[in-house]
Amino acid sequence: MTAGSGGPLNILIVGQRGRLAYEAVLFALSLAARTPRDAVRLFVAEPQPGPLWSQDPRIGDPALLDLLQDCGATLLPFASAHFGETYPYGNKIEALLALPEGQPFVFFDTDTLITGDLTTVPFDFARPTASLRREGTWPRIELYGPGYTQIWRALYDRFGLDFAASLDLGQPDEHWRRYLYFNAGFYFYDCPRVFGTRFLQYALSIRDDPPPELVCQSLDPWLDQVALPLVIHSFGGGRDTLPDGLLDGRISCHYRTLPLLYARESAAVVDLLEEITAPNRVKKVLKGYEPLRRMVYQGLGQRARALFDRSDMPRREQAIRNRLKREGLWLR
Repeated sequence: MTAGSGGPLNILIVGQRGRLAYEAVLFALSLAARTPRDAVRLFVAEPQPGPLWSQDPRIGDPALLDLLQDCGATLLPFASAHFGETYPYGNKIEALLALPEGQPFVFFDTDTLITGDLTTVPFDFARPTASLRREGTWPRIELYGPGYTQIWRALYDRFGLDFAASLDLGQPDEHWRRYLYFNAGFYFYDCPRVFGTRFLQYALSIRDDPPPELVCQSLDPWLDQVALPLVIHSFGGGRDTLPDGLLDGRISCHYRTLPLLYARESAAVVDLLEEITAPNRVKKVLKGYEPLRRMVYQGLGQRARALFDRSDMPRREQAIRNRLKREGLWLR
């Protein structure tokens, strides 16, 4: 099933005051530039004020809201019932429950650019997957603590899932790639309410009553990425339900921060960023955000880019971040 079949495809990102509001505008501008507008419906989920937020989390800035509207985005208010300010990554779980029920969706992290036509992606919405552009960030194995197999098996057992069926047997035992693990930068399914309800159930169970095997493990900020593979596996999804090279490739780029974008992404991604931010009406608004002003409009991004050889990048993202910080080019 392609993105364009059966009517517009629902796309979800989260937007709120501060950095995510500006990233939401970049996402919306890139989507409008690369995908036919009538093929998608962009929802910008906006957490509402409540007891789990010390300040109003809504975007608020009329100029940013105008740019989102110009791109065809629809604001989607949702209540923060379980996470809020103490775990804002929970927004990507709770927001799913506000999307139209029974309609396929694709969630993207807001720090993503759409670099190609989403209608060309052959989504199989009955078999979910998520981003494989990740490192082995969780769990952190302690010398005398449980290993990968013990930790992940405990989680699969908690929810009555087939642990053995989740393994990549082409990877060595106790190597993190053997176990189903994703970055939560994108995921999809054929109903956001069904997916979101289970995602919430699993995440709350792990947070509030973690198995003993997790005693040495931090769940902040990893909770969403711990629960997500369990949810995907429970719906019959896995690693290989999308062709390689599309999302996190030719069609989307999860850049994470503007300094990282300039440091490691392709020339096409940099060109797209500078194309969509160039119009005067856009520049007037976006230069209010310091990382955009300095990286894009004042040229520091090109300085960051000159520090690295894209054909011979450090293996770990932390090494890239450290060099950018040493050069005074780490802005977020």
